Amino acid sequence: MKGLKKTTKVDFATYIGVTIAFIVMYILQSGKHLSNSLSGQLVPICCFIAMAVSLNLVVGISGELSLGHAGFMSVGAFSGVVAGMSLSNVIPSVPVRLAIALIVGALFAAVAGIIVGVPVLRLRGDYLAIVTLAFGQIIKDLINCLIVGYDSRGLHIIFNVSGLKSVTDLHLEEGGKAIIKGAQGAVGVTKMASFPAGYILVMITLIVVLNMVRSSTGRSIMAIRDNRIAAESVGLNITKYKLIAFVTSAALAGAAGALYGLNYGSLVSSRFDFNTSILILVYVVLGGLGNIWGSVIGATVLYILPEMLRSFSNYRMLIYAVVLILVMLLTNNEQFKRWRGSMAEKLGRGKRAEGGV
Repeated sequence: MKGLKKTTKVDFATYIGVTIAFIVMYILQSGKHLSNSLSGQLVPICCFIAMAVSLNLVVGISGELSLGHAGFMSVGAFSGVVAGMSLSNVIPSVPVRLAIALIVGALFAAVAGIIVGVPVLRLRGDYLAIVTLAFGQIIKDLINCLIVGYDSRGLHIIFNVSGLKSVTDLHLEEGGKAIIKGAQGAVGVTKMASFPAGYILVMITLIVVLNMVRSSTGRSIMAIRDNRIAAESVGLNITKYKLIAFVTSAALAGAAGALYGLNYGSLVSSRFDFNTSILILVYVVLGGLGNIWGSVIGATVLYILPEMLRSFSNYRMLIYAVVLILVMLLTNNEQFKRWRGSMAEKLGRGKRAEGGV
């Protein structure tokens, strides 16, 4: 470990920290030492960690503001549910179907990211924030128009713009099953998600994002963020590198959405509204822009916090808001930052002194 770079040590510490946390929680869950409420939150926590880390790639590393990250999550969720359910007769193995569903969710979300990113990332200013905000709302309405089912002949899809069609218009064979029923969303979904699958998704997300940040591509993305004019002057393709970050972020969000969708028996598009996008953005900002480890901690703590405060009844959201404000003030306070830096320096000197002894 002594010969490794500081950034490499931080990355390995992140992987090890997440792995230790998973092992501890998995042992507690297997031994029935966790409440039903907390056990039920483990998979969603993993999904939102992946969402926060992937959004940090756009907001913190690339320096762009995206307000429709939940839109990519919804694309991955519903495409993943359709893939996972429709393959049940062909692939009986649940883990294999889950893996395929996550890949399908990531691919569809990546395509959506390309459609949104190619025209918008060529522009300057806050256009990406405006377009992604609109994208999130449009996707929600489009999903409400979808009617999807499957039988032995394959998938049947109706785009119900008029609102006059129903599941019967799919003309499914006997034994066929409707997956998405318009505004009712996906119903009768077979739960395939598991905590180990969530851990694998988080690790894949961390490996992809951290390796991208440390690579020449990541350095180019950060150079564009810090000084666009200087980056252009040395020949960097601004649109290309911004698009790489944006599409990668969208694909990871799609995979997280697929896992999230396959964790519930039913799924509606209203779960992926503007408030969800803002919630994920809050995880990123409070964890620290560009700080991947901060996104992991921020998403975990802030997702669990409302449930922990449930005993305070009507005051729980008030306390949650106060905690958010306090954390925001602390993380942006220069004196607190200096104190934290000095403490880290003292700890570092203490470790070096012990090593010398």
